[in-house]
Amino acid sequence: MSMEKNYNIIRAPSITEKATLLSEANQVVFNVAGTASKPEIKKAVEELFNVKVKAVNTLVRKGKTKRFRGIRGRQSDVKKAIVTLEDGQSIDVTTGL
Repeated sequence: MSMEKNYNIIRAPSITEKATLLSEANQVVFNVAGTASKPEIKKAVEELFNVKVKAVNTLVRKGKTKRFRGIRGRQSDVKKAIVTLEDGQSIDVTTGL
């Protein structure tokens, strides 16, 4: 797989309070492309960060309807991947690539 395709699959790390708590359990959370499959996510993470991935769990957070100055809008759906790393492996998402 090319590096460009890997970057299209892994959009961005999700840096939230819950994601920070998961890092203690050797897990990292990424926002991924909506069409990405678990094997594609696993391969992209292994190639981009040079780590071994134990498991990949995915979820789709449905977009919410919000109001801004009386105008209704809708946030887009976001697919997230919770990547569990093998023991001894780690990714520091705050430094970037």
